[in-house]
Amino acid sequence: MEKKLAFLGPRGTFSEEAARSLPIPGQIDYLPQPTIIDVLEAVWNDKAELGIVPMENSIEGTVNSTMDWLIHQVDLPILAELALPISQHLVVAKREEPLPFEKITKILSHPHAIPQCHKFIKEFLPHAALETVSSTAKAAQIVSEHPEETWAAIGTKLTPEIYPLQFARQNIEDFPNNYTRFVLVSKQPVELPPSDKEKTTILITLPEDFPGALYQVLAAFAWRKINLSRIESRPTKRGLGSYYFIIDIEQRMDDVLLPGAFAEIEAIGCEIRQLGTYPLFTYQHKSEHQTV
Repeated sequence: MEKKLAFLGPRGTFSEEAARSLPIPGQIDYLPQPTIIDVLEAVWNDKAELGIVPMENSIEGTVNSTMDWLIHQVDLPILAELALPISQHLVVAKREEPLPFEKITKILSHPHAIPQCHKFIKEFLPHAALETVSSTAKAAQIVSEHPEETWAAIGTKLTPEIYPLQFARQNIEDFPNNYTRFVLVSKQPVELPPSDKEKTTILITLPEDFPGALYQVLAAFAWRKINLSRIESRPTKRGLGSYYFIIDIEQRMDDVLLPGAFAEIEAIGCEIRQLGTYPLFTYQHKSEHQTV
């Protein structure tokens, strides 16, 4: 049966490329959504069985809207992760004569994409105004629909194939090892092929009257030699100084080690919520990325 998979649109986003790269069995109907929150809401409200959202960028860090919505608004388990290599490109509307950098008056892109190209913008386009929109593809679409304007967009390599655009400069990101982690979420489990890397993500609430609680939490993993790949705090939204801690554990949920660590952590008054235990997949480029 065909499954609907929501992603951040319009066509040509990194989210679409990530969605089409995941090894999900069966027929998939890809549904572009205007915002990350709309993607999560589409899955939560049963408009789509699956959703894919960016979780973290290696340059700009956590995508806060994704993390906060998963924590506070919807209970959607993480089923899989894909690390997608990110290359940013400066695109302009097609013209008979190339648009020189000095004539570009405005740059549009996603709030995470612009800072990834800070050095390039500072060197070549310091005079241009910066405008953030909901996605890199949306920026490209806007620029393509206003060819009379001297605007540019920072977007993916797919945008000139989808919209009447041309590259003004390719690979303008500040750092070559630029990756974004995308996660697949759903209310229901999905059968996925095995992976040699797996991860468990948990959310921990510390007791307010227990000094040194975070140290005790980390110690429960340390003496069991359980490796943690990320620990991050996010506001509980209950007041200043009140935080959740999100922890990525480099193994799948098992029957002994992790339950033992969780029991020890809960014994000191912490609350644990499991956000997912899931496989990690490697990006594989496919020609069908260019088609719906």
